Amino acid sequence: MLASVINLNSSAYYFHWGVVYISLANFLAIVVMLVIFVAALVLPFVHTRNKLKAQAGAQPVAKAYEPQTPPPAGDPTLWTARLRQVWLRRLPPEKMLPDSQPAYVASWIYVFGVLTLAGFVLTVVTGLVLALEGPAWWHTSSVGHFFNSMHLWSVECFMGFMAIHLWGKFWMAAWRGRRALTWISGVLAFVISVFEAFTGYLSQTNFDSQWIAFEAKDAMNASGIGAFFNTLDFGQAFMLHIALVPVFLVGIIALHIVMVRLRGVVPPIDANPEHLGEEPSVVAEATNPLRAAHELATQELAASGKEL
Repeated sequence: MLASVINLNSSAYYFHWGVVYISLANFLAIVVMLVIFVAALVLPFVHTRNKLKAQAGAQPVAKAYEPQTPPPAGDPTLWTARLRQVWLRRLPPEKMLPDSQPAYVASWIYVFGVLTLAGFVLTVVTGLVLALEGPAWWHTSSVGHFFNSMHLWSVECFMGFMAIHLWGKFWMAAWRGRRALTWISGVLAFVISVFEAFTGYLSQTNFDSQWIAFEAKDAMNASGIGAFFNTLDFGQAFMLHIALVPVFLVGIIALHIVMVRLRGVVPPIDANPEHLGEEPSVVAEATNPLRAAHELATQELAASGKEL
């Protein structure tokens, strides 16, 4: 809808404070991202607390670290059977496609991972349409203008939602509970997306892309990157944008999703045991190592008759 309402062909407005030089559109986008981030933290979720408590009382929440029933072994001489056994043990169907989530997921801050994925899917679909038709089509056809604008807005949503998702997981310490690879893959996806967006700017085939290419040329040459990446070469930038970089981006996002399903969604630092469906000691160990050590020391001192 934004693609058909807002005219993107008008001149951009820039303003600056000291060394800060930014366009009005980018400044407003950052402000909107910050507002959404704060709102996701403070606004109540659509489900009420009473409804969540009623659901929790009706049926126990599945334990995050509950061992799974081992799948059939199959023929141990075949690598496919061994791979299937490992896959089903670590990622059974109920874990890959769950139909329920822990109570703490009922918060807006947990929604932005899915929104980022939705923005990425729409970016890929509109990008495929643009790649099939070519630059002449998206510069001259009204339908091409629409898909070009929709591609831009899907990229804006993808990058914006991903930044908010990254902020939320950073302050949540999302690498807890053996989730380091989940966190690292998400950060790598963000870094690769920045380079993918840069090659997208170079592939616009308009005056903006020419200006960006000439401005970036000196920086690339000064750092030595210009020896194998020429920002003035449209063919190189375009092929990187539609072929090479998306392969790495899709792969790292797929790894990130698999790790989320394998380790589960990270709980809040101060999560209560009844919200996780775990024993208190397991919850403490999974959410806060310092709290787990404190409780362990308290139990040992209590057993010895001393006070902490």
